[in-house]
Amino acid sequence: MYAPERQQEILRLARDSGRVDVLSLAEEFQVTAETIRRDLKALDRAGLVRRVHGGAIPAGRLDFEPDVTEREGTAADEKDRIARLALAELPDDGTVILDAGTTVARLAASLPLDSALTVVTHALPTAARLADHPGVQLHLVGGRVRQRTRAAVDAWALRAYGEIRADVLFLAANGFSAEHGLTTPDLAEAAVKRAAVAAARRVVLLADSAKYGQEHFARFGDLSDVDLLITDSGLSPEDAAAIEKGGTEVVRA
Repeated sequence: MYAPERQQEILRLARDSGRVDVLSLAEEFQVTAETIRRDLKALDRAGLVRRVHGGAIPAGRLDFEPDVTEREGTAADEKDRIARLALAELPDDGTVILDAGTTVARLAASLPLDSALTVVTHALPTAARLADHPGVQLHLVGGRVRQRTRAAVDAWALRAYGEIRADVLFLAANGFSAEHGLTTPDLAEAAVKRAAVAAARRVVLLADSAKYGQEHFARFGDLSDVDLLITDSGLSPEDAAAIEKGGTEVVRA
């Protein structure tokens, strides 16, 4: 089978099932995983699929959302660098909100033991990381827990964020751009993020550069709602400058 024929078949499989993974395709077509990755890269460049960790989804699937355990291993080095830079944005003896997101969870895991902070979060993985931290007064926001993100949502969570004020929110997003703002696949989670933004004096977005230009189903804010974006060097200087023209400071790890 020639590459164009194989790519056409991969596209059909992706559209039929909603997702394809590299290893299964390699086995089915009796080629190497690297060959499949090249096929997916070609289809991605053509705008026919969108590459995700371990495979691809059809272009236009705005509601697609990988599980949190899958996202943990995506862009791991970039997320670690972003989390280290974010430590400089922690207030002294202040209050922070930690959003649900794998990069924000890395920040939580990196908090120095001598930190003296009040931390509010609706993310179960983040709360678990901080439960035994000696310097953190932890407040866990309740609600219905979404299995894909391990985040609390709905009325309880919205009410909690409506009753507090925080110095800094460390925010996560599945996609961000000047055109489409801040987006995530789920409406309930978007509502909680919006409430957290409203509860904070300062908003710091932690997002790797692969999320720039991505668009998802639920919109929860504009880039102008963000005071500081911490991302990685994969975001070009030109794109960073364009974002800064809108009033958001950009730091590239």
